[in-house]
Amino acid sequence: MAPKMTTSSYAVLALLDLKPWTGYELTHQAQRSLRYAWPKSERLLYSEPKKLVDLGFATTHQEDSGGRTRNVYTITAAGRDALGEWTRTRTQPPRLEIEALLRLLFADHGSREDLLGALDELEMDIGEHHQAIVELMASYLGGGHPFPQRTHLSVLFATFQIEMFKSIERWIEFAREEIDEWSTTQDLGMTPRTETLTRLLAQDQSPVNP
Repeated sequence: MAPKMTTSSYAVLALLDLKPWTGYELTHQAQRSLRYAWPKSERLLYSEPKKLVDLGFATTHQEDSGGRTRNVYTITAAGRDALGEWTRTRTQPPRLEIEALLRLLFADHGSREDLLGALDELEMDIGEHHQAIVELMASYLGGGHPFPQRTHLSVLFATFQIEMFKSIERWIEFAREEIDEWSTTQDLGMTPRTETLTRLLAQDQSPVNP
């Protein structure tokens, strides 16, 4: 049975359209550029180029590098055609995976301190990602984009990242204030404050200050 193309396959194929890469280079570039939109394991990313070769969307050849041989992958015309077809297909629904939110959902199995600790860790991680994007944008102003012809795409993508990070950071501050009003994480139910928040949300109003 022929291997099946996935969204990850197309992401790797799109990277191959930029230039030929080794498997290691592809994985490194994917982790660098795709992790905020399509984070995938290193093992999965390493397997994708071989699948593309099997499908005829890429070719591979070996070259010497410091006394070692390495496989270099190059996109084919059929691969570029497949990319064009992919851009016209229905996108997958968005998925959000944040363990701190899962900890919140089941916080009644722990303490307020446990939950606040999870929020602290989320804030630290988001802050690191936020700062990394800010520094990346500063490098672009100095001509640091590795593919300058694609800067308009990368920058528009970065606006989403920055807005998302800022929204999460504002929500963390709001959540801490709410949790400070709780005596415990268990069995509080529909408190007056929770009812106020529910009414705002039912009216599609955000209780989080911008």
